[in-house]
Amino acid sequence: MAAGIDGLAVVIVTFNRSDYLRGLLESVAALDPAPARVVVVDNASTDGTASFLERISGGFPVPLTVRTLTENTGGSGGFAAGIQTALDLGAKWLWLMDDDVVALPGAVAALGEWTGEYDCIHGRRFDEAGRPFFWQHRFIPVLGVHVPVRGNVFRDRPVFDTNVGCFEGMLINAETVRSIGLPDPRFFINGDDEIYGWLASLAHRVAYVNAFVLRKVRPQKQIDLGIRHLNDSSDLSRFCAMRNRGHTAGYLRAHGRFNRAGFAAGTALTVAKELLRLTVVERRLQGISSLWRGWRESRAILKDSGWQPMPPLP
Repeated sequence: MAAGIDGLAVVIVTFNRSDYLRGLLESVAALDPAPARVVVVDNASTDGTASFLERISGGFPVPLTVRTLTENTGGSGGFAAGIQTALDLGAKWLWLMDDDVVALPGAVAALGEWTGEYDCIHGRRFDEAGRPFFWQHRFIPVLGVHVPVRGNVFRDRPVFDTNVGCFEGMLINAETVRSIGLPDPRFFINGDDEIYGWLASLAHRVAYVNAFVLRKVRPQKQIDLGIRHLNDSSDLSRFCAMRNRGHTAGYLRAHGRFNRAGFAAGTALTVAKELLRLTVVERRLQGISSLWRGWRESRAILKDSGWQPMPPLP
């Protein structure tokens, strides 16, 4: 029998996608080795998610904890609540995921092979069509953005050392979480996991490993640009992509890594990427106003002398 991961808690954040959540929990229930527990954060869903979770909570094959929030706090707020709940329940490792994926058989054992060497681990994913989902990036502090790494990063070894994170599958140990604090709820969505992975990398090892552990089940429009895939998005995500530049700058400043000229160039690259997403992937221009509003709010955050990063946990 394959070895599991000691004290593993699967932390899932969901919002109004009970059908996807059902499929994900079915896949988690079938995992062998199994996690020690599952924590589901319901981000104030209104689609029947609460009643579904109530129905299954008594008969789920591993301990299931449901934390229902009174308002939608976004992915970052949801993961902050879920991680805190899992830590309070004694979790030693936390496997974070959105509700629109399913876990693949053998995933826990595949990730467990690396827990003795790395503190933050990402496995590979398939998209909804069963194709490898592109995720191989590094965070560039001088720009304040993550950039794709070209080529086959697993050509010479089955692990790729990186410094960026993704909450769609991040496995992170509890001591690393305590040292860097909870995810920052101010991000709401977009960029929260990127900066969380970078914070982890400052004193811990972060890896992307050549093992497929998740499959995306929600279809998305996308184009292959050769060096990366570009998916469709939403006006809320575009707004947050720009607004959260202010929070990213705050973390860079807190760690002495903020470069004004470089960060301005990174902001320009972010705008260019979002415009390309609008025109080529979504084939519309109505989302430009969201970019403008987000940029204006990011400027206000940059000027806020009282801004502070999330603190470490006791």
